[in-house]
Amino acid sequence: MPDLKPIIKAYDVRGLVPEQFDEAVARAVGAAFADIVAIPSGAREVAIGHDMRPSSPGLVDAFSEGVTWRGVDVLRIGLCSTDGLYFASGSLGVPGAMFTASHNPAQYNGIKMCHAGARPVGLDSGLAAIRELAEAYLDEGVDAAERSGSVRERDMLADYGAHLRTLVPLDSIRPLRVVIDAGNGMGGLTAPAVLGTAAGLPQLPLEIIPLYFELDGTFPNHEANPLDPANLVDLQAAVVAHRADIGLAFDGDADRVFVIDERGDAVTASAITALVGLREVALEKAAGRRPTIIYNLITSQVVPDLVAEAGGETVRTRVGHSFIKEQMAQHEAVFGGEHSAHYYFRDFYFADTGMLAAMHVLQALGEQPEPLSELAGVYQPYAESGEVNSTVTDVPAARERVVRAFVEQEVCGSVEVDELDGLTVSHWGQEPRWWFNLRASNTEPLFRLNVEAEADDVMVSVRDRVLSLVREGEPDGDARE
Repeated sequence: MPDLKPIIKAYDVRGLVPEQFDEAVARAVGAAFADIVAIPSGAREVAIGHDMRPSSPGLVDAFSEGVTWRGVDVLRIGLCSTDGLYFASGSLGVPGAMFTASHNPAQYNGIKMCHAGARPVGLDSGLAAIRELAEAYLDEGVDAAERSGSVRERDMLADYGAHLRTLVPLDSIRPLRVVIDAGNGMGGLTAPAVLGTAAGLPQLPLEIIPLYFELDGTFPNHEANPLDPANLVDLQAAVVAHRADIGLAFDGDADRVFVIDERGDAVTASAITALVGLREVALEKAAGRRPTIIYNLITSQVVPDLVAEAGGETVRTRVGHSFIKEQMAQHEAVFGGEHSAHYYFRDFYFADTGMLAAMHVLQALGEQPEPLSELAGVYQPYAESGEVNSTVTDVPAARERVVRAFVEQEVCGSVEVDELDGLTVSHWGQEPRWWFNLRASNTEPLFRLNVEAEADDVMVSVRDRVLSLVREGEPDGDARE
């Protein structure tokens, strides 16, 4: 029996093409998706979109074939961002599949799948069953249904842009000069359509300065992964050189956005979560509703602090978009944010969209006269390490060393511990205030560390102490920062 566990994991499909993920696999997964997601829900059609990777069109053809073999129709929306696919799923009420490997290098591809209404497909909501059935189809072949499904095409880019503009009107803000780095990813298609006039929408008071808007899945300029600071260098330099008000960087499938202020400094995802979250809290309260904001457990403490002060409620959740989306729907939350710059909106089908988050920041900046550095500074009061990755031979042993030092021996005094997602140790209730989270990667022999403290020296001390324990005994202190 074929084994698809290496590429079908907690949230999506992701693998090397063609070594792990080829057209035969895509065809089998398409047939399984039709059987597990579309047919039981009564859906007669599946929306499929794809990014600019060279392997995407062939994989989409194969997946479409699998879906139609099982008697379900296919709506192909062509090149789009992942949130563009979510828009199609949400607005049309159909299940969807987006072919992308997000920020991964060019040799990868994958699929992000959703139920109708852009509801996530994760291991507990269909993905495990899809994997099992796809393995059987690869082994035994796919039976054709009595009626084959049809395939039609529709361009939804203008509809997507128009919908986002109804959620965050930008017509009356002050003129802003905006540098956008698309990283040769799908932001090169969506930014001109939503923020410009490429899709036929009216001109906004934005001067867009493009970086790497050419769609090229080989990523000739830099990886489309703005979480790595090395991939923000060009944008930071361009913002300063053009005396821009703001810089925006999108990842490969443009469902995440990273923000640079007018000085060329990065604005943390936690600060953006607080900024957008407080705007949504104010709107909800004005409408007479009690707002709830979702944040993951490695987001800055500033988010729950400021939301509570503003009269909102917060819910802390595990890392990962399927967990955030589940909590968003369960609590009818108006907004959610992650440290990785995924931002989720109730008014966008509880799904994540980098473009809508960018528009909120543009509106907040354009409604007042101060520069972004001053506007965002309020939301960045603490020192954050960012995510520090360490290659670890024996993950359980490394974790035990940290537990022994910080929890059992209490070298730093009494701490609070939880294991909602990895190991979180908090000293926030007493001076000096700090906390850290240590999580093992689901896919690699890595430990991911995030530290926050009220002061830089405290953060550095805690960070270095944890890293020394994690990396103890590793050859050459092997690590990836």
